Amino acid sequence: MATEEFIIRIPPYHYIHVLDQNSNVSRVEVGPKTYIRQDNERVLFAPMRMVTVPPRHYCTVANPVSRDAQGLVLFDVTGQVRLRHADLEIRLAQDPFPLYPGEVLEKDITPLQVVLPNTALHLKALLDFEDKDGDKVVAGDEWLFEGPGTYIPRKEVEVVEIIQATIIRQNQALRLRARKECWDRDGKERVTGEEWLVTTVGAYLPAVFEEVLDLVDAVI
Repeated sequence: MATEEFIIRIPPYHYIHVLDQNSNVSRVEVGPKTYIRQDNERVLFAPMRMVTVPPRHYCTVANPVSRDAQGLVLFDVTGQVRLRHADLEIRLAQDPFPLYPGEVLEKDITPLQVVLPNTALHLKALLDFEDKDGDKVVAGDEWLFEGPGTYIPRKEVEVVEIIQATIIRQNQALRLRARKECWDRDGKERVTGEEWLVTTVGAYLPAVFEEVLDLVDAVI
């Protein structure tokens, strides 16, 4: 709600958006400060608390601001912040930050996903990107993030499903089928549609292109 007061007291870790009606450009004013509104300005809403992301949490911001190499916000010639329209930015634990005009908190503060032992996340790339090791990932690639560990989300990657390990007991075997050409856990090359048995006793986590058909009991 826009406020018509001329003196706005902004507490610490709060912010307001101010619209200059001469240039029609909005800007951010951050507390703690006492802001005196000019006649040609409108305060678009009462002081709002900054976004605070605690440790082991994240949030997603749509239309994020553009920043230079030093991390400073970029402005155009009119003084309006430059936005990366239709883009997303995942922000992890950091100091409280305001939302600039045009930014939208698309996904509220969410705990990071913990992947347990004998569990994996089936991931798929939506866009081309380079991972932290410098390897190129192409859109459409699929891979597993195996637990135990904490999964750090990326805007270019979606989680397809959570895969649980299957327990193979004595006198049992796991029947698998290859969804596409791949290498199995033992390093053997498999062709699309090929089926085989895994007889090793214990927990078996299928690879990304392996499909579990059923558990087969031995015939006495």
